Amino acid sequence: MLALLAFPAAAQEFVEAPDRLSDHDFYRAVACAAPPGGDCRKPYLRWSEERRGGLTVSLASVAEGLRGYRRAIYEDALDSALSQVNALEAGVRLSRTDGPADIEVHVVSTRPGHVMRDTGVPDLDGAVLPLGRVALRARDGEIGEALVAISSFARRREIASILLEEVVQGLGLMTDIRGPAYRRSLFSEDGNSVVRIEGQDAMALRRHYSPGDTGEGS
Repeated sequence: MLALLAFPAAAQEFVEAPDRLSDHDFYRAVACAAPPGGDCRKPYLRWSEERRGGLTVSLASVAEGLRGYRRAIYEDALDSALSQVNALEAGVRLSRTDGPADIEVHVVSTRPGHVMRDTGVPDLDGAVLPLGRVALRARDGEIGEALVAISSFARRREIASILLEEVVQGLGLMTDIRGPAYRRSLFSEDGNSVVRIEGQDAMALRRHYSPGDTGEGS
């Protein structure tokens, strides 16, 4: 049986980084919530080798009343997120679908900081929605499915960044970082303005799905 692991995409769990981290420490921070030089506080989670080359993503549901240009903002932001991940050639490939998907995105009519109700998705109802939230079903370190929720009240300028972070979190990199060196990181605890996967952010995703050394167990 797959266990449900739910994580907010903002403001509850993060690693403090007073200074810039080595690539090794940065990867372990976002992949298993390890503080610099410390032990993991979360399990490593990945999609299986058999599935990661063809993961599907859908905009599974949208809040009633989200139409026209406003819906198009979420559609375009999701397409951009998939393009960013695929451009890295990180060992994982994403594609949009209109049917059931490995990663399902739900735009819910819940204001940030409030409890989600009547979303039509039992695994999301009853959870607090900061700005976005990811729920992974996983067993023995292997992700089986991912549910993403984002508020329909998110500010327009933040939507692309929130969805990009949530899609990446749906690939198993679940922890944010707080520190002055990481204000422009996708994993920044204190902002939602990054719309490209670059630098150590890109390194972490490539390393997570690399057949080489991942840093696990060290």
